[in-house]
Amino acid sequence: MYLIGYDIGSSSVKACIIDAQSGKTLGAAFYPKQEASILSHKAGWAEQEPESWWNYLKNATAEAMAAAAAKAGCSQAALREGLTAIGISYQMHGLVCVDKNHKALRPAIIWCDSRAVPYGQEAMETLGHDFCLNHLLNSPGNFTASKLAWVKEHEPEIFEQTAKIMLPGDYIAMRLTDTICTTVSGLSEGMFWDFKNNRICRELMDYYGFGMDLIPEIRPTFSEQGRVTAAVAEELGIKPGIPVTYRAGDQPNNALSLNVFNPGEIASTAGTSGVVYGVNGTVNYDPLSRVNTFAHVNHSAGNHNLSAFPHTEQTRLGVLLCINGTGILNSWIRRNVVPEGCTYEEMNRMADSVAIGSEGLSIIPFGNGAERVMQNKETGCAIEGINFNIHHRCHLVRAAQEGIVFSFRYGIDVMKDMGMKVNRIHAGRANMFLSPLFRNTLAGVTGATIELYETDGSVGAAKGAGIGAGIYKDNREAFASLERLQVIEPDARLQPAYEDSYQRWLNVLRHIEQIH
Repeated sequence: MYLIGYDIGSSSVKACIIDAQSGKTLGAAFYPKQEASILSHKAGWAEQEPESWWNYLKNATAEAMAAAAAKAGCSQAALREGLTAIGISYQMHGLVCVDKNHKALRPAIIWCDSRAVPYGQEAMETLGHDFCLNHLLNSPGNFTASKLAWVKEHEPEIFEQTAKIMLPGDYIAMRLTDTICTTVSGLSEGMFWDFKNNRICRELMDYYGFGMDLIPEIRPTFSEQGRVTAAVAEELGIKPGIPVTYRAGDQPNNALSLNVFNPGEIASTAGTSGVVYGVNGTVNYDPLSRVNTFAHVNHSAGNHNLSAFPHTEQTRLGVLLCINGTGILNSWIRRNVVPEGCTYEEMNRMADSVAIGSEGLSIIPFGNGAERVMQNKETGCAIEGINFNIHHRCHLVRAAQEGIVFSFRYGIDVMKDMGMKVNRIHAGRANMFLSPLFRNTLAGVTGATIELYETDGSVGAAKGAGIGAGIYKDNREAFASLERLQVIEPDARLQPAYEDSYQRWLNVLRHIEQIH
């Protein structure tokens, strides 16, 4: 038996095929090979065409299937016959509007688009701070519901034609199966879910003037969510009737990929954006809504029990710290600061030639839209302390990585104030975690042990599909083959230097907060 996992990102779409019995990846691919374009017609806007995700998925599927058949030593026809279930991971907080014929009416407004911030702020003020935090566990902020409010006001003709709204993963599942549905986890990330009453938040829907019929049917995260149609099977070169049995946003799915299911367990990523994601077993929130709380993949409170975890109702909430300006800052440095053709490995060596603290140079990495940890302020990136007689490009490279890590520490301190423990961080060996300097700085400034694993979102989505299809009885069986590659312990001797550098960075941040 084989499982397919898709990861619908903003930079690419990944596909992988795993052997369900061994848990090993047989074939994996991503498309496009260069970062996918993001449409930004105005400052703070970020859109992508949903049709482009589908085209990327087709290309990635074809490449992954060919690689998997070669590794399995079988024909692609035999591989197709063995495909059992599909799982989907996707970029969170996006908005796709479709008409009654399931056609996308406009480009998707994606996660890093900040145009809806004023709508969320006004909703918070009108509905009340206490109501929003007690029911939504967050400010409505810049999430999917607020993005839809922007469409309603500025594109009324689009809003009137909208039959259903969906997240990027819901859209891809619809394209595969012609079935429109969503999950409690997805609704919670869009700010549509009322945790206090375990239902769609009628008060928010009424405030924005949204009809309840805009929300798709709700199905469990681990369950059958439609089957591949004959037309799509022919288009993708797979067999018809394969069920989609799992979907989740990229950060809950990343936690699943690292077998993070229970309170006190922490997962992290550091791609275009950076995330620390911890599981909480009790309902809690940050009073300033600088970190976000959503339903984790195995949250089963109320009447929306998970078929894969039927033994009990359980509160499993994911507390999400997101830093928009993470890998995107590192890639900006590569394009604009270091010599053309310089690799990331060479940049890491450049950064390592400079002492901890970058000799007084600090970079605030918030140049990729409004930052939630900054209460949705769009401060922009800041470089402070340049001395023309001391600093050169190596200092900028190091200060960029340190600034990213220090923004993680800032958010982790917020999570600790909520009563969460952050002593051990699980991460995939990918993106910024490939940098020894990044890993060591994160361990040094947080005091946490970093554990690196060989996995990614598409692999996690495939194993999630296995859980949803009943191939695995639980997450322990699904992730028995997860391999720990490396452990990075904090170096107590260097902790004072990291702390001094962080405090200097924090002073710069506080000055910027006062300006904005």
